[in-house]
Amino acid sequence: MKVLISYFSASGITKAAAERIGEKVSADLFEIEPTEKYTKEDLNWMDKNSRSSIEMNDKNSRPSIKRKVDNIEQYDKVAIGFPIWWYIAPTIINTFIEENNLEGKDILIFATSGGSSPSQSYENLKEQYPNLNFVACKKIADLQDEDAFVKMIENI
Repeated sequence: MKVLISYFSASGITKAAAERIGEKVSADLFEIEPTEKYTKEDLNWMDKNSRSSIEMNDKNSRPSIKRKVDNIEQYDKVAIGFPIWWYIAPTIINTFIEENNLEGKDILIFATSGGSSPSQSYENLKEQYPNLNFVACKKIADLQDEDAFVKMIENI
């Protein structure tokens, strides 16, 4: 079974978790990079005119990403990691899902957050993409959570 750990990280927290998880399961890593990097001002969720606020308020927003995954067909399992924004996945995750053919793959979600549960993000993605096989989700807050997520990947 070949595993891809894909992730979007605005501040570096999700990236660090993805790298540790990827190393533990000997997975390939893929950073979901926006074409235009987010600035601190873009991420100001208290400013309704910030880039992230505007994107999250538009269900059709699909921020562009730099590239697709090469040879996505070689992966059996794809983990998608992201920080939780407004209780759901950032809309750049939709871009990633829609630009990469994930049909027939087991998809695992991991999310970083200061307090929000990933369950709403997970259910939202399952509802938006009913043709995809979402199999598990985990909030990553510490190393124990990462180890639990690694076990999920190994046991699916």
